[in-house]
Amino acid sequence: MTDERLDCVVIGGGQAGLSAGYFLRRRGLTGRFAILDHAPKPGGAWQFRWPTLTLAGANHVHDLPGYGLTEALGVECDEWPAATAVPDYFERYEKRFELDVRRPVHVTAVRRRRGTTDEYEVLLTGPGPGDTRIDSTIITRTIVNATGTWDRPFIPYIPGTERFTGRQLHTHDYTGPHEFDGQRVLVVGAGISAVQLLMEIARTATDVTTYWCSRTRPVFTDVPFSPEEGREAVARVERRVRAGLPPTSVVSVTGLRTTPAIAAAQADGILEWLPMFTRIVADGVRFDGVREDAPAQLDVDVIFWCTGFRSALDHLAPLHLRAAGGGITMTGTLATVVADEPGVQLLGYGPSASTIGANRAGREAARHVRAVLDGESVRS
Repeated sequence: MTDERLDCVVIGGGQAGLSAGYFLRRRGLTGRFAILDHAPKPGGAWQFRWPTLTLAGANHVHDLPGYGLTEALGVECDEWPAATAVPDYFERYEKRFELDVRRPVHVTAVRRRRGTTDEYEVLLTGPGPGDTRIDSTIITRTIVNATGTWDRPFIPYIPGTERFTGRQLHTHDYTGPHEFDGQRVLVVGAGISAVQLLMEIARTATDVTTYWCSRTRPVFTDVPFSPEEGREAVARVERRVRAGLPPTSVVSVTGLRTTPAIAAAQADGILEWLPMFTRIVADGVRFDGVREDAPAQLDVDVIFWCTGFRSALDHLAPLHLRAAGGGITMTGTLATVVADEPGVQLLGYGPSASTIGANRAGREAARHVRAVLDGESVRS
């Protein structure tokens, strides 16, 4: 790894980063960009998912442009573990399109290059001989950030959390249902991951007792999810980031659909919901003043936080991108361009935080990079 100069640096080797790489090649930028990935192998965050998650059970893994999942792996792959199937797919994709993905490389910071108005320095570290690390810098005119959220698990602060003598973990740390054998487990969260993992633990772990709570009561519906709902959900998130407000998850505004597995869990009493507790004590949680039918205290051995993730953007801190509203003000055709830094794009932030959104954002990111390099004005 030596200091070098490129026209574009893509940070992140997951779905959005590979999609951007594909379209950058289509825009004639082969050899003028690199994809930096801090994961040990291809697969993005998928390589870290729990082993019981199959492709069929995951939120839909959308095809990467130019080479589909079933084309790469075959039509019988639905029951394969996502943690091995998606990395296999991504690795085949990288080789097929000869993408310059460098790993494991950790980007420590991105900053404006001193004395210039249109260049950035990407500071990074990677493995050297033996156990050494080598620090280097890439100078680039554009940044496509596609780091996702997996490295930023979010756990809300609840008074007393430090007093709990049991175990606390996040979805990020889950390895399988049998780690909860013989325990009382409280699952916290209202998203699809919380529901799926609650059902898996309740049905698979041995001699386990499960409970479920969240800040808002989940609403299940039998009505199929329509394309119009999807577009409106994305539009709501897009309006927020264009206004400089923190994004909400696209998934969080689409609700939960009642699948046969969820209906069976409801019938079996697995999805009995409790409101959010007010504080944590040594041996459980308290529901002080929540509602009359809530228990005063619930004794548990494990608090399992299925409370989502935040965008992994710490390396961009030197650019001071945060707006007064707490988010980053976005512009561009798909709201992927940082308004105050048109050379910087954020894929997976806001409306592009889905596998199909990542593909559309990758195409637009390449178009925007080409426009910046050619000195064209930025479309809002």
